[in-house]
Amino acid sequence: MAVEMKAEINLNENAVYVVKGCQLTKVIAKDHGQDIIIWKNGQVLDVDRSQRIRIEGQEFI
Repeated sequence: MAVEMKAEINLNENAVYVVKGCQLTKVIAKDHGQDIIIWKNGQVLDVDRSQRIRIEGQEFI
């Protein structure tokens, strides 16, 4: 028999929530880039984060 657990989230925030093993992980939004969710055997294994930087005449990045 499974025990039902509940969590509250803020619907005014931009975020992605991952539930794994009865734990909630919040993936927070960032200014630019992409997040790729890696799945294995039906469960989230990793989140691969990359960042995009716009070229605006910077001397270096």
